[in-house]
Amino acid sequence: MADTYTHGHADAVLASHRRRTAENSAGYLLPHLRPGLDLLDVGCGPGTITVDLAARVAPGRVVGLDVSADPLEEARALAGRAGVAVGFAVGDVYALDADDGSFDVVHAHQVLQHLTDPVAALREMARVCRPGGLVAVRDVDYAAVTWYPADPGLDDWLELYHRVARRNGAEPDAGRRLLAWAHAAGLRDVTASTGSWCWAAPAEREWWGTSWAARASASSFAEQAVAYGLADRERLEAVAAAWLRWAAADDGWLGMLHGELLIRV
Repeated sequence: MADTYTHGHADAVLASHRRRTAENSAGYLLPHLRPGLDLLDVGCGPGTITVDLAARVAPGRVVGLDVSADPLEEARALAGRAGVAVGFAVGDVYALDADDGSFDVVHAHQVLQHLTDPVAALREMARVCRPGGLVAVRDVDYAAVTWYPADPGLDDWLELYHRVARRNGAEPDAGRRLLAWAHAAGLRDVTASTGSWCWAAPAEREWWGTSWAARASASSFAEQAVAYGLADRERLEAVAAAWLRWAAADDGWLGMLHGELLIRV
């Protein structure tokens, strides 16, 4: 089946993606970067991580690919403001438009969880990576997301998110599966780690809670939940209200665990 991006590109989704940087989303990779490396960023979105990585490997060649053209103009503008050279294009992770061994580093952040065949994607990413180079992937594990205070509406959100993502043929608990997927792709020189995000400060809670409240009511996730018969608008509005309650809680806390792999090709 064709891949379906569960989140889509609503502004509330892109607002979340814009908060991602190399420091908060690719810290496991940064010690391995140096000037002059050629880097491919698969699933670049609005380019915030890509541009950060490009600054670290300049004057190396950097290409950012996304399955959709929607966020790429924003990514190009960001690279221009930062003064780094990055080529952005629409691309297919299953059929990358690059020769074997074209890049020293192939990076993908929060991509494999949305694919129907992450093993094939890893093989293709390894194909375009030079011998001795690195494939770096990081994905959240939704079943390991936890929060306080307890709220049945957030329990409902998590259950519904799993159902929508799996209806799309994707795997929302990708973080724990990355190592198994790499082994299935024939990649054995692998270093596994974990990273996390934590939202607890008032400004962070407000941002994350309002973002997911908007996504629960007006995004591709919401549209898919209704189209698949998994939720109606009343249920989605209840989920959105739960996110706003959490955001307003003085003791609100949320942690997200991510699996990470560095694969030496």
